[in-house]
Amino acid sequence: MHRNAPLTPEGRLRLCQRIESGWTVVAAAESMNISRQCAHKWWRRYRDEGPDGLEDRASRPLSCPHQTPARVERRIVALRQSRRLGPARLAGIVEVPASTVHRVLVRHGVNRLRWMDRTTGRVVRRIETSRCGELVHIDVKKLARIPDGGGHKKLGRAATRNRPGRGYSHIHTAIDAYSRLAYSEFAGIENTQNCVAFLERAVAWFADQGITTERILTDNGVGYRSAAWRDRCGELDITHSRTRPYHPATNGKVERFNRTLLDEWAYTRLWKSDASRARTLDRWLHRYNHHRHHTAIGGPPASRVNNLPTYNTSTSDTDFTSMTPSESASRARTSAGGGSAVMRAMSAPSPDSDRPTTMSVMLIPPSPSTLPTRPITPGRSSLRTTTR
Repeated sequence: MHRNAPLTPEGRLRLCQRIESGWTVVAAAESMNISRQCAHKWWRRYRDEGPDGLEDRASRPLSCPHQTPARVERRIVALRQSRRLGPARLAGIVEVPASTVHRVLVRHGVNRLRWMDRTTGRVVRRIETSRCGELVHIDVKKLARIPDGGGHKKLGRAATRNRPGRGYSHIHTAIDAYSRLAYSEFAGIENTQNCVAFLERAVAWFADQGITTERILTDNGVGYRSAAWRDRCGELDITHSRTRPYHPATNGKVERFNRTLLDEWAYTRLWKSDASRARTLDRWLHRYNHHRHHTAIGGPPASRVNNLPTYNTSTSDTDFTSMTPSESASRARTSAGGGSAVMRAMSAPSPDSDRPTTMSVMLIPPSPSTLPTRPITPGRSSLRTTTR
């Protein structure tokens, strides 16, 4: 029903009741400011079907002789899934207009190739949850170690060949599907012992944030197919599910987090050692959980967690990766409380840090006694503008 319709189902019933009480159809139509033909239509439906006949009906025709046959639609969808062709090329094969092919693809939900699995051609089903802890994605990311003094990006490949300290570090990550709140740590290779130990720490960390883990989703790694993992999940009252083999998109939320981890933390600067990079992981995770705007949820992950004890209400996207712990805490307090013109230089980093000395500015709210008390003349502005 459009917004300017003179009659609603309730108004139609009132119209018919007036006619039933003795009003003429013409008089009832004039009282409702509608035509007598419209009044006759609703009165006729009311007599035949009762109050149910006054509801809106679909305007779709009973038959459509020119509709694309179901056999042609099935062929279009099958070619789309098997050959991944666009509407223009499919139109030449099935001999129907490209616009018709596009409408068929939209009707069957395969008009976007990114919605389809590359291997099977099936439509990818998006996993959605309604509350925190309903589903937690877990994955392990291998990260190349940086030898002491810097890696090949800093010193060149010739200088770093056959140097000690090479190999891989393993970052275990657990991310809540609803809030995107993430917990990561360096937990060793992906074996049963390390995976079970990480699960216990991750569940405890989420519990500290007020989240009860109900179900977890992992890939088919050896650490997640062991009896010890299965038994520990049962003791924690957690349901464990695994992705289909060779389908990492099923665990897409944690896979996308791994990409963000590389782009915004691991490869943002030339590190001097693997230990110096590892020391900044906790600060970056704090920024990700409490400050970084997540486009999928419209805010920081912590904004979706109810009564989060450690949630910092600041929406600042400050780069905490390049700060010392004292600077990070001070900037977090400052961004939450606002500030004014009183500035204080932060202290230099600790001697064991490989980060160059930087100076940051912190804004501190002034006390009322330090504010100027210059009188303002009525009728005149206290600000002076200069026009050139």
